[in-house]
Order: sequence, then structure tokens, then C-alpha cells
Amino acid sequence: MEYSIGEVAKLLNISISTLRFYDKEGLFLNLERDASGIRKFHEKDLETLRLITCLKSSGMKIKDIKEFMHWVSLGDQTISKRKEMFLKQKEMVEKKMLELEKTLNMITFKCWYYETAEKDQTEEKVKKIPVDKLPKEIQMAYEKAHTS
Repeated sequence: MEYSIGEVAKLLNISISTLRFYDKEGLFLNLERDASGIRKFHEKDLETLRLITCLKSSGMKIKDIKEFMHWVSLGDQTISKRKEMFLKQKEMVEKKMLELEKTLNMITFKCWYYETAEKDQTEEKVKKIPVDKLPKEIQMAYEKAHTS
């Protein structure tokens, strides 16, 4: 199936200017154009876009995605490099997830803290609650938020 740039933008929720930028940066391998120079996207291009979106959301920079796409263009001789890149990116995402989990635990604790303070109309009582007397779920969140 063939898609226009507008159809791809709607389908994948990516702006047309972003798609043009990705093309200009060389992130598509052999993107087709018609006689007028209009971009023609196919399923392989959509899959490339899904991968680019994934890598960007994992924190990878465009220049590194471009290098990856170059490795893809070189074929099987770069399989090990590509695998290594994904292993490093996976490690980075896992680290980010742990950091986000710690952040979420602090936010969970603070939501409980302020809900409790709001009910009491003061922070004085909630400040005096020892950690081991907090509700179990809140105690766990507090402890996870305060560990390195």
C-alpha cells in the first residue's frame, strides 16, 4: 500500500514537517518519490518511522539514529553493531524506568501526605507519623523513593 505524507502524518501522529525533516536527515532508506518529487511512503517506511519514534522516545539523538540507518544500509556486516546499539539503548531505558519509578514513589507519598494534611487542615500531625506507622503502600513508596 502507498501513503501520502499527509496520510502518514495522520496515521502515526507525526507532523508533516517532522517527516520532511527525517527525510532531509537521511533517516529513510530509499524513500520513493513520484515524477513530481512527491514522497511516496510504503509499509517499510512506516516501520522505519515506528522505529525512529521508539528510538527518539528512548532518548536517542537524531545523529545516532542516522548512524543506525546507515548501518542498516550496509547490510549484514553491521548486525553486531546494531545489536550492540539496541543493548545499550535497552540499558539506558531500564535505568530511566528505575529513576521514573523512584520519582513516582515520591509523588505517591506526597499525594498521600497532602491529602492527609488537607483532611487534618494542618501538616503538623502527618509530619509526626513515623515511617513504620504509615499505611503499608505509602510506607513502601516512601522507602523506595528514599533509597539509592
